[in-house]
Amino acid sequence: MSRSIVVHILKKLTRFTHHIRFPKALKKMLSGKVFLILAALCLIGFGIGAYFFVLKDIPSAAKIAQNNYPQSTKIYDRDGNLLYTIYSTRNQSFVELSRIPKVIQQATIATEDKDFYNHGAIELRGIIRAFYSTVFKKEIQGGSTITQQLVKNSLLTPEQTITRKVKEIILAFVVESLYTKDQILEMYLNQVAYGGTAWGVQSASFVYFSKPVWELNLAEGAYLAGLPEAPSIYSPYISSTDNVTRRKEEILRLLREQEYITPEQEKQAKETKLVFSRHVDKIEAPHFVFYVKDLLEKKYGIKQVEQGGLQVVTSLDSELQNFAQQTVASEVAKLESSNVTNGATVITNPKTGEVLAMVGSKDYFNTEDDGNVNVTLAKRQPGSSIKPINYATGLIKGYTAATPIIDEKKCFPNPGGKPYCPVNYDGGFHGVTNMRTALANSYNIPAVKMLKMNGLDAMIATSSAMGITSFKDPERYGLSLTLGGGEVTMLEMAEAFGVFANTGYRIPLQPILKVTDKTGKVLEEYDKPKSPVLGIKAIPEGVAFIISHILQDNNARSAAFGSNSLLRIKDYPVSVKTGTTNDYRDNWTIGYTPSYVVTVWVGNNNNTPMRGVTSGVSGAAPIWNKIMTHLVDGKVKEPLQKPDSVVGMNVCSTTGALPAPEGSPDRCPTYFEYFLKGHLPKADTSSVRQKVFIDKATGGLAAEGQTENIEEKEETIITDASGDRYCITCPRPEASPTPNP
Repeated sequence: MSRSIVVHILKKLTRFTHHIRFPKALKKMLSGKVFLILAALCLIGFGIGAYFFVLKDIPSAAKIAQNNYPQSTKIYDRDGNLLYTIYSTRNQSFVELSRIPKVIQQATIATEDKDFYNHGAIELRGIIRAFYSTVFKKEIQGGSTITQQLVKNSLLTPEQTITRKVKEIILAFVVESLYTKDQILEMYLNQVAYGGTAWGVQSASFVYFSKPVWELNLAEGAYLAGLPEAPSIYSPYISSTDNVTRRKEEILRLLREQEYITPEQEKQAKETKLVFSRHVDKIEAPHFVFYVKDLLEKKYGIKQVEQGGLQVVTSLDSELQNFAQQTVASEVAKLESSNVTNGATVITNPKTGEVLAMVGSKDYFNTEDDGNVNVTLAKRQPGSSIKPINYATGLIKGYTAATPIIDEKKCFPNPGGKPYCPVNYDGGFHGVTNMRTALANSYNIPAVKMLKMNGLDAMIATSSAMGITSFKDPERYGLSLTLGGGEVTMLEMAEAFGVFANTGYRIPLQPILKVTDKTGKVLEEYDKPKSPVLGIKAIPEGVAFIISHILQDNNARSAAFGSNSLLRIKDYPVSVKTGTTNDYRDNWTIGYTPSYVVTVWVGNNNNTPMRGVTSGVSGAAPIWNKIMTHLVDGKVKEPLQKPDSVVGMNVCSTTGALPAPEGSPDRCPTYFEYFLKGHLPKADTSSVRQKVFIDKATGGLAAEGQTENIEEKEETIITDASGDRYCITCPRPEASPTPNP
C-alpha cells in the first residue's frame, strides 16, 4: 500500500476520534497528557492491527486511472468504420465521459446507485444491509456504491470475504478523496464488465451494436446500462429475447421514475427494436486486418498492440473490399470443374501506395481449403506476368519496342544441366516479331532471348528497384525467370506494376494511414505524396510509358487474345498483362490505370495444377475484368501522358529501322512506334539480300553444319539483336495456332 494512502487513512481515523464520546468519569481519570498518550497508543495500535490484517494488501488507488489498465487496439477502414478489435484477455477501450451519452450515465446511476452524486464513498443503509446478510445469514450481499464497484472491479480480487469488503470500503474513501464524482463515473463506465470479453461501455457498444457509444439511441443505451448487473442473464447471445426486452424495459422504467426521461420517451424507446451485431468478435476484411496487425506488432511490439489502446486508421475501402470479396468468391465457384478452388486479389492506388482492398482467399472462414491463408502474402510463381519487367530492362539497355526478335525453335546452353528449350503456349513459332508484338501476345521464346541479352543480374536489379525483393540470388535462377520461374508475392507485383502506372516512380504500399495511442497522441501519420514523382525513381518515365502503351494496345495483342477479350474494359484505356505457369499451378491477371492497380490470382492452396485454365483470360481475367470495370465505371478516362523523353515515328514493320523515302522501291511496310530519344531507330542494317543455303524440307535456313537436302538461293535475311538469322522471303508454313499466354 502506498504511503499516501496510509497517511490519508490515519487522517480520517484521527478526525474520527474527535467525535468519540467517552464517559465523564473516564475523561476525568484520564485527563490531560495521560488521556492524550493513551488515545495515541490506541490509535497506533488500531493502525498497526488494521495494517497487518487488512491494509497491507491494499493496492494503490492510482492504478484505477484509465491510463493504467490494458486497452484494446481498434483497426478502422479509411472512413472510420471498425474492422477489428485486438486485445489479449479484455476487450477494453477508454472514452471520455463527455462522449458518453447522458442517457447511459443516467441509466447507470438509476440502476446501480441512484444517489451517487449525493452520498460519499459508501451508502450506510447498503452497508448495514450487506453486513447483516454476511454475518447472520452467511451470505455475501451487495449494497455497494458505484465507487465501491469501481474499486472491486479494478483493484481487488473477486473473492467474497469480510476482509475484502473492508478493503473495498477503505479504498472507496481513498478514491473519493482523490477523484471527483464525474471522474469516478467515467472510470466506472470504462472499466465495468458488460459480458464476455467486453469491458467498458465503448467496447460493449461495438460488441453489441457495432458502433461507437456516442451513436447509441435511448433504447440501446438503456439496455447496455442494465448489462453489468448480470451479463450472462441479459446477453442477447446467451439469453432469450424476452429476458433482453424485459431488462431494457426495466431500465427505461427506472429512468422515467427518476425523471430522467418522460413517459412519451419511455414509450418510444420500448417500441424501438434492438438490432444486435451478428458476431460478438466482429471482423471485417480478415486477411487485411491480420496483415495490418502483423505490421503493427513488428513496429510497436505485441504488448503495445494487444494492451496499448492504439487507434489505427487504414487505407481500406470497405465498399470496394466487399465487392472484391464477392467477385472472387462467385467467379472461383464457376471454376470448380477446372480444379480451381481459390482466388485472391489486391487493389491499390499507385499514386499513394494505399491498399484499397485485399482478398486473401475466396473465404477466410473456409477451414477445409485453408481459407485463412493469405495468398496475397504467399510466394507464388507469376508466370508471364513478370515479362514486362524483363522488357523494361531491355528498353533501359537500349533495345526498342521495334527491335526485331526472331521467334523460332531454340535451345539455350545450361552449364551443368540439359539445354533449356522453351516453347510457346501454342506449340508453334511466329518468325520475325518485335518487342511490342512479343510482349503483347506473351510469346515465350522472344522473352527468353530478351533476358539472355539483358542478363539475369540486370533483370533482378530492375525488379528490386520496382519493389520485388524476393529475387535475391541470381545464381538460383536461369532464363526461365522471365517466364515466372522465380516466386513473388502479389503485394510485390502490385507495387512493381504501380511503377509503370506512376511513370517510373515507386511508391511503397501503405495500408496504414494513422496510428494514435490511448491518449490521442499521434504515433504515425502517412503523408500522402501529392504527385507520383515524389516517390522513388525506379525506371525512366519513358520506359514506363512505352511498356504501359504496349500493355494497353488491344490491336497488338489480338493475335493471342482476339480483339474483344476480357482484357478490354470497353473503350477505357487500361494496361494489362496475364500470366500462367507452365505447370498450370498459378494463373494471374494484373492491370492498371494511373489511379488503380488490380492484381488477381487463381489456383489452389495445395499447389495442385488446374485443368482447362490455360491462360489469364480463362482464369483470373474474369475476376480482374469485373473489378476493373467497377472501378472505372463513370470515371473520366485517364489516357497515358507521353513524356518529353519519348518520340513517335513510322518504322519498318519487320526490321524496326527507318524506312526508305516515300516512292522508293526499297520502301518497306511501316507502322507507328514510340522510342526513347536516346535510342532512336537508324537505317536498316539488320536485313540484307544474300545467297544462303535453304533446307528443302522446311523452306527455311539450313541448320549450321547441315549438308543434306539443301539448296542455295538468294533471299532476304534478317539478323535479330541476339545474332539469330531468319529468312524473310522464304516460303512460310501455315500460321501457327493462337497462343495462350
